Parts: sequence; structure tokens; C-alpha cells
Amino acid sequence: MQTSPDKRDPLLSTPSPDFGRRAPAERPLQPTIIARAAHSISRASISPHALKVLYRLKDAGYQAFLVGGGVRDLLLGIVPKDFDVATNALPEEIRRVFRNCRLIGRRFRLAHVHFGDEIIEVATFRAAAAPEEVDDEDHREMDEDARAHDDSGRILRDNLYGTIDADVWRRDFTANALYYNIADFSVWDYVGGVEDVRARVLRLIGDPEVRYREDPVRLLRAARFAAKLGFTLHADTRAPMRELAPLLAGVPAARLFDESLKLFLGGHAVASFATLTEFDLLPHFLPPLAEELAREPEGEAARVLRLGLASTDERVHAERAVTPTFLFAVLLYGPITRLAAERSAAGVPAPQAFAEAADSVISAQVKRIAVPKRFTLPLRELLALQPRFERREGRRALMLLSHPRFRAAYDFLMLRAAAGAVPQALADWWTELQTLNAEQRLERIAALDPGESADGAAPPGRRRRRRRRGRGGGGSGGGDTSGGAAPDA
Repeated sequence: MQTSPDKRDPLLSTPSPDFGRRAPAERPLQPTIIARAAHSISRASISPHALKVLYRLKDAGYQAFLVGGGVRDLLLGIVPKDFDVATNALPEEIRRVFRNCRLIGRRFRLAHVHFGDEIIEVATFRAAAAPEEVDDEDHREMDEDARAHDDSGRILRDNLYGTIDADVWRRDFTANALYYNIADFSVWDYVGGVEDVRARVLRLIGDPEVRYREDPVRLLRAARFAAKLGFTLHADTRAPMRELAPLLAGVPAARLFDESLKLFLGGHAVASFATLTEFDLLPHFLPPLAEELAREPEGEAARVLRLGLASTDERVHAERAVTPTFLFAVLLYGPITRLAAERSAAGVPAPQAFAEAADSVISAQVKRIAVPKRFTLPLRELLALQPRFERREGRRALMLLSHPRFRAAYDFLMLRAAAGAVPQALADWWTELQTLNAEQRLERIAALDPGESADGAAPPGRRRRRRRRGRGGGGSGGGDTSGGAAPDA
């Protein structure tokens, strides 16, 4: 095994306490190189397409490394979701190597190498102190070449290419700053990341307060990685999180939407929510929900939330579909229903009260998290259908069964029943109704009200309202022109 000049064994020794906090100029430029025999990463666990990219870059004379979370996950024995590559080849050079390559971005360009449904992202080494991988979206709209910060210290742009020795310092956590070298199958570790992975510790590279100010999304990433990996946040990494949480207000809302999906739709929603709550990030990320939970910590909204997040995790682990629509219905159910109830109590008709409440809460939330309309519009429908489940008579039930949002609304009804928000018998009735054929459904609905037939028409013998005849309106025979009971719709 090759080692850095201090000869320390990266798998056994512990770095000095200030190792990750030194300024870039003070940090050692030589990595600890962990030979193939000393680590557990096997090429059999790496995507064949990622290997093809790595080998082709190497054969073309460039450095080629598997980088970031993929290396971390492989060390943990987890199958990575994505395989990202870092290289000293410039974007245009990457495109010349791969015909199936598409460059994205303006100044700092990324290469996407396409293999059917799989995309291998290839990035040129970047200069020190640039934001981490997730920030590349922010760079795609930048025109200037120079790095800039705002008044709070957040990096606004950084489009400088660099070397691997500089690239490592712009990554966020030590566990994410590992490089797997395809040339000799070694792992390059500049910051003690292998040790932190083995100890299951999440540690920011550099001074935590400075790094959080450079990019406040790192607050959410710290919460997410701790929840996803079951890692413990290092004391220095966690210390400033509560104090700096308000910085999330300055993050573009589109970035926070992407981060919300990673937090809650990755199979660790319950753990993510617990971490967000622990570090007081929730009020600056989901303000309506935080306000509702502060008002009633163990109320209906809290019960629906807990069960909804747990159900989401179960579906992800079972490889079943999950959607942002249902997620944000769970997150915003409490604030919307409370506001709707308040407006109804003030005399606003129930449908209008709900519509106004949904508009108000969703509008407030999208200022912080830019949830696209393709999710908020069906979210409104999903929640608006909930009161209709309580009206089971006549055509209403049959029409609800055929509604395009019925299935999602029914799933949410089951969630509400499990949380005690509606009677379980109501949910069971709708469950049974879906198992019946058309004739049985009519019979089942008719059995609810013997005075009304299943299709909503007036039963035989029921008096209908008479129509007036002629200009005088008075019909012959002295019938009751005031009318009897009209058939229900």
C-alpha cells in the first residue's frame, strides 16, 4: 500500500483534529493512496457503463476517477444510485472521446455520456472552494468567469477549472471527497474520508460556518446524509447548524425543491424529518408545516405526517411508485385543513373555504420550495376530494370512482383513517366498493338509503313536483304546486 509522506495507515489511524479545517493553502497537496488490496471496492460493483467511460478516458491519455458519493457507497457495501466521473480532460475533449456525449451548461460545462436510460456525468476538475456537485445547476446560467460571494458569504459563481489537488477542496464532506483511480484501482484520499466512512462520521471539509455560508444547502445535505447513511454528524459540523438555518431563505426555491425530493423520496423520509427538526431547519424549509406542528405537536396533522412519511419509505423500499404530489399533500395537509376550517367557521362555503386555504398555503410554500404546478394542481384535487368520500349516496359515489384522481385520493383517505382523522369504517366501505362489479356497487350504494335508488332516481311511488301549465301556472285537478321531495342528484 502506498501512503503519504507521514506513513500513516489510512484504515487504522486518526487524522489530527484540525485536518479538515485548514485553509486550502495550508493543506497537504499529496493524497493518501490506498492500494487495491487495502480497500473493498470491486469493479464488479461498478456500472459497466461507468467503467467504459473511465477506461476510455484513461486510454485517451487523461486522468479518470470515479468520485464522490459513489465511492463512499461502494466502501459501505451499498449499490450507488449514480456513478459520477472526474477527469482532467476539458469538456470539449470529453466530447471528442465520446460520440454519445452531450455538454450542458455555459461556463462550467458538464458532460453527460448517454447509454440508453443511464447517464454517466463527467466533470472536469474544478478549482478550490467551488460549490459541490449539486450546485452545477446554478452555474449553467452564469456569464462571468470570476468567483463571487454575496454579503452572507454564499458563493454566487465559480467557473474555474483546476486539478484534482484543487478539486478535492471544493467538495463538501470528507466522505464525499474520495477518488477511485481506474489506472491502478486505488482510492485517493486527501481529507481522511476513508476513516470517516469506516467510523460512520459526517464531517465538513474546512471551517463549517464558512462552508455553510458559502452554500446554505449544505445544511440540508448534512441532515440528508446523516439520515440516509445513519452517520453521526461531527461535533464541529453540527455546532453552527441551528444558528445558520435562516440562511436557507436566500437559497433559490428551485434548488430547495430538488433537495426536498432527495430528503423525502429516497427511502429515509422519517429519519430526514427527525434531523430537520433536531437542527431547527424545518421553519426555514417548510414554514406552514412547522407552524402547524408548533401549534399542535400531537394533533391530526402530526399523525398524518408521521404515517405518510413512513408509508413513503415503505413504498420506496418495496420499489413502488412515489410522487411529489402525494408527498406535499402529506406535508401541507395540516395547514390547509386548519385554514379551511377557520374560513368555514367564518361563514365561507366549504368548497370555497378549502380552495382559498389551499391557494394561500401552497402560495406561501412555493416561495420557499418551488413545487411545480404539475404537482400542486393535482395536490389541490387530491385534498378537495376528501370530503366527497363522506357522501356515498347516489351518483356521487359512482362518479367519484371514475374520477382520474380517485386512486391517489383513496390512498390519502386510507392514510387519514389510519391516523384517526376519519372513521376506519368509511375507508373500509370504499375499499369494499372497489372489489364489486357494477351491479353489486349499485346494490351496495342503494343499501345506504332505502328511500333512494342506487342511480339517484326517485323510487316508485315517490311524489314528483308538478310543473305549472299555461300562463296562469295553476294546473287542473288542484294538485300540490309547491312540489314534493325532489330527487337527489
